[in-house]
Amino acid sequence: MKFVVSIASLCLLAACATRPEDLGREPMMTPVGTGITVEREPLPHVFKNTLSTAPNSTWSNASADLFTSPRARQVGDIVTVNIQIDDKAQFDNASDRSRSSSIDAGLGYGFAFKGWQADGTADVGLDSSSSSTGQGTIDRSEKLRLSVAAIVTEVLPNGNVIISGSQEVRVNYEVRVLNIAGIVRPRDISPRNTIGYDKIAEARVSYGGRGRLMEVQQPAYGQQIFDAVTPF
Repeated sequence: MKFVVSIASLCLLAACATRPEDLGREPMMTPVGTGITVEREPLPHVFKNTLSTAPNSTWSNASADLFTSPRARQVGDIVTVNIQIDDKAQFDNASDRSRSSSIDAGLGYGFAFKGWQADGTADVGLDSSSSSTGQGTIDRSEKLRLSVAAIVTEVLPNGNVIISGSQEVRVNYEVRVLNIAGIVRPRDISPRNTIGYDKIAEARVSYGGRGRLMEVQQPAYGQQIFDAVTPF
């Protein structure tokens, strides 16, 4: 009886791919400011403070950009990130190895003692072989061109800044979500207060969505659970 109940529960879960709160309505959008919080590991202690000051000196490291347009460098400043990814990778690897060995050994014996004698032979053979064949192919092409405004969320001791931003666009019953986070050197920000994706260290870009189309493209919850627990 318990087995039947378990199977029935899995079937019900398999048919439920939509969150209950989204039934019969468009998917909810996250509150403004959700994308500012960056989940990251503590940075290593390699970002030392390079700002040096001297008594009675009017020079500061920020004066190096005195004659350029204001750029994002303080917490709360906004910078535009231009994401242009056009990557293509193709790999084709194959391996084939085999090994065989054979051992044959023979033994003959005979002896006699006070009229009693015995003789015989013994043969020992050992054969072994092993082989392995592997083949892998990767053919990937990615193209993404987007722009998103990010906010400076933290200033590191060496002057670099951590940026984070998100963007959500809802069309009918589908939400497109774009998240960006990483470490930026203020001098790499252009006078127009923009920066390219290739100048962001530890860049993390997430582009996807949620809604009705995403739900039909993904396996239902019950099917995912079944795939995770089935031993075959």
